[in-house]
Amino acid sequence: MAAIIYTLTGIILYVAADWLLRRLEERAGRVFGNRTLIFFGILLSMALVAFAIIRSVVGT
Repeated sequence: MAAIIYTLTGIILYVAADWLLRRLEERAGRVFGNRTLIFFGILLSMALVAFAIIRSVVGT
């Protein structure tokens, strides 16, 4: 069950990070040069927080 929760969370975080990056670019009025690195940073930070919360709730 924990694997399913982590997988679904990963998919949701991927979509959320993409949405957030697009909003940031839209607000800046340009496409960022190191878009992949920025996306990775957003995704990594959200994943660390979300997975820590899941780990404390589920207990895995």
